[in-house]
Amino acid sequence: MSATARAICKEISPQCPVEFTPLGYFPNLGANIFFCCCFGVFFFVAFVVGVWKKTWTFTFAVTGACVLECVGYAGRILIYKNPWGRGFTLQIVTIILGPTFLCAAVYLTLKHAALAVGPGISRIKPYLYTWIFIPCDISCLVLQGIGGGVAASGDQKKDKSLLDNGNRIIMAGIGLQVGVLSLFGIVALDYYWRVSRYHRTSVSTDGEREAWRDGKFRNFAGAVSIAYLTIYARCVYRIAEMAGGWGNPIMRHEPSFIVMESAMILIAAAFLSCFPAGILFPRMGKQSCTPKT
Repeated sequence: MSATARAICKEISPQCPVEFTPLGYFPNLGANIFFCCCFGVFFFVAFVVGVWKKTWTFTFAVTGACVLECVGYAGRILIYKNPWGRGFTLQIVTIILGPTFLCAAVYLTLKHAALAVGPGISRIKPYLYTWIFIPCDISCLVLQGIGGGVAASGDQKKDKSLLDNGNRIIMAGIGLQVGVLSLFGIVALDYYWRVSRYHRTSVSTDGEREAWRDGKFRNFAGAVSIAYLTIYARCVYRIAEMAGGWGNPIMRHEPSFIVMESAMILIAAAFLSCFPAGILFPRMGKQSCTPKT
């Protein structure tokens, strides 16, 4: 279908079939209503607990992600009603950006965990974890935001070259995100190995041992680990999905999108919301901040 023909398409017709849209299908209505509602519920849970326990930065990251995801799936509901409408523009920006906020929530935990269970054995000052990984996460956010904006503009103008350019920028942002996530995983595993050995000796303090053995802390750490793995899986999927450009077979296969994008990020949001830092790891709260070490 030519760019000129695309430009005149406003709704489904014999001349403008759904197969010629970037996604090439009507999104599953029930699935997208489900995801939209779930992210709305997790926003409410994270917001209430975050305000109650004053875990402001962590709460901002998790609730920000939930809002973006909720809006994104509302966009997909609009695509179901009219694949040629503005729903695509809405969902491409928000669903791309949402997981970046969840990454920020994950990155924030390592500093506070290190301060609690053994700041002295960290290879770098614990507060530097935030200063290293959060700016990297913001860079991913900016790249993906620019790419999403370019792709959205291409969709509005029905310009495939703009869509493809936006796709390349988004891929660069997600590629950077996978690199940052990989580095974070290596650093976190290295710290876990060191702190595990540290607490098998008599050198650690009573407070550090108490924090390390605390069941609530371990549940929180497990929840963050699951969120990390699901976000990572989603990012790898996204690179494969977008590598072939708009309209490639992977992008046009909604079941894989539901499993590897929607479900992965829903699981991450669920664990970060329902295993809240404010209750399981209150040291992340404002009232219990620890001085820089």
